[in-house]
Amino acid sequence: MKLEVLERDCYYHIYNRGINSTFIFKNDENKSFFLRKLSDHLSAKVSILAYCLMNNHFHLVIQVIEEEKQVTQAFSNFFNSYVKAFNKQTNRTGSLFEKHFKRIKLDNENYLKQLIVYVNLNPKHHFDLNFVDYRFSSYQAIISNLETKIEREEVLSLFGGIENFVFRHNQKNDILTEMYTFE
Repeated sequence: MKLEVLERDCYYHIYNRGINSTFIFKNDENKSFFLRKLSDHLSAKVSILAYCLMNNHFHLVIQVIEEEKQVTQAFSNFFNSYVKAFNKQTNRTGSLFEKHFKRIKLDNENYLKQLIVYVNLNPKHHFDLNFVDYRFSSYQAIISNLETKIEREEVLSLFGGIENFVFRHNQKNDILTEMYTFE
């Protein structure tokens, strides 16, 4: 299977899950560490528009801002760094993620907006959790005034402002849920 090339200036849905659906995050500290590593390795190479970390999988919505080889290597370094630390902490060895991370190139703005909503609603889809209060998705980072690595202004601009962003997250959104059934 040939992997999608990460083209500069293009938007992508990046996601993966634990091998055999095992947990890739055992606790909130793992999730916080994952986000720090993401920032360390990729903040200068991609713009992050949305993310959600669930116990056995993650979603990222990004725009590539550097050359493909640099971004691909940065993702590799990021995942390797996280897996090594996770394995050491949990006294395990071997692969943590299913094969290579999945990547889907987004081809239009409507799809991009639907995907951002889908990613932020992930806690609700899987565990009927209140997505508004979920700590490990980008929803709070977008609606708050706190400092963030998320491209808040770009996301709010896509939705025409914070009111419409919140409104769209409170609408029924089954289109993408049907597309991503692996979790």
